[in-house]
Amino acid sequence: MNAEIIAIGSELTSGAKLDTNSQWLSVELSEIGIVVKYHSTMADDRDAMLEVFRTAANRSDLVLVTGGLGPTRDDLTRELLAELTDTELVLDEASLTFIRDMFEKRGRVMPERNDIQAKFPAGSTPLHNPIGTAPGIWCEVAREGRSPSCFAAMPGVPSEMKRMFAEQVRPRLPGGQQVIRRLDIHSFGQGESAVEEMLGDLTDRGRNPEVGITASKATITLRIAAHAESVEACEAMLAETRQQIYDTLGDLIFGERSDTLEGAVLAHLAERGETVAVADAGTLGLICQLAAATPHSATSFAGGTVVGTGLKQQAGSAAQADLISEQAARRMATECRESFGSDYALAITPYSEPDGDDGLRSCYLAMAGPDICTAHEHQILNDMSIAGPRAAKTAFNMLRRHLLQK
Repeated sequence: MNAEIIAIGSELTSGAKLDTNSQWLSVELSEIGIVVKYHSTMADDRDAMLEVFRTAANRSDLVLVTGGLGPTRDDLTRELLAELTDTELVLDEASLTFIRDMFEKRGRVMPERNDIQAKFPAGSTPLHNPIGTAPGIWCEVAREGRSPSCFAAMPGVPSEMKRMFAEQVRPRLPGGQQVIRRLDIHSFGQGESAVEEMLGDLTDRGRNPEVGITASKATITLRIAAHAESVEACEAMLAETRQQIYDTLGDLIFGERSDTLEGAVLAHLAERGETVAVADAGTLGLICQLAAATPHSATSFAGGTVVGTGLKQQAGSAAQADLISEQAARRMATECRESFGSDYALAITPYSEPDGDDGLRSCYLAMAGPDICTAHEHQILNDMSIAGPRAAKTAFNMLRRHLLQK
């Protein structure tokens, strides 16, 4: 069985809201071995919706639709499913009673327009929505010479969609012919292309398990997907590929699944009963925020000092070299460690001004500890959305590698 997911809403195509439903549904379907081959997102437009519905019915065995089940004139999903199945909308009294009762429990009178939410294509099955006024729809679309395509239309509200999928849609789905299991492994210290080169044929297309590589804010993630006929076979394949990746990348790897680089560092410190503090004049407090948000921050994060960009501007061009230097970084880290009484301290100096047309900038990163005080220059492109996370993670990685060596 192959599947397709359709997200409906002008707020999605305009960029006003992000479609998180499709990603969540893809993960859920993969857990039961159903492969999602297409995602479509469209505005509340009749012609566009009908075209996509027809295309999806022709090419996909299962189509999950989110959105377009409200009571307003631009909510067209139920109407177009009726057109797709060549049926009329018919009133379901049980659904109407439930919707009316929900309004009454909220101390409101149901507007007449809401009765459209209790109408369904003839022959379809209403999907109960216990926490909203928009029931879902389960229907089949006939295909010549093939089994019908199954459509499940659900509300766009994520909480309502997730519950409806779990309680109403998933029990109706056959298990896929294959089991799919996934694992993410995170690394830091080499770029995406360098990691791919190191892994060699592990990233070949068509390999099972498949190993994909993605980069996000300087973290390189290896996404492993194993396909097999049983959970046990999947797990065995994942374990073998996982070990190959660890053997190849070694201490570039800092964690798996939801692990973060800063979380790994503070976990190391917690195991050793040690702490770290930070002094930040470059990332506008990002390194402090990352450290404070980790599970071990209460025991291993001693605190941080954030210096605004005005420091560099007030210093004037003659004195800026003293702020953006290896010596300044060492001094920041040493004074931070002494101020907070921490075992270690990390420091990030201000950034220099862009150098030339390529927009290169630099700062200095430093680490101070019981037996070390080191600093080095860190170059970045003039894109602060990437520069800040990269600098903060590089600083954490200095401490991580030091702790591993110890």
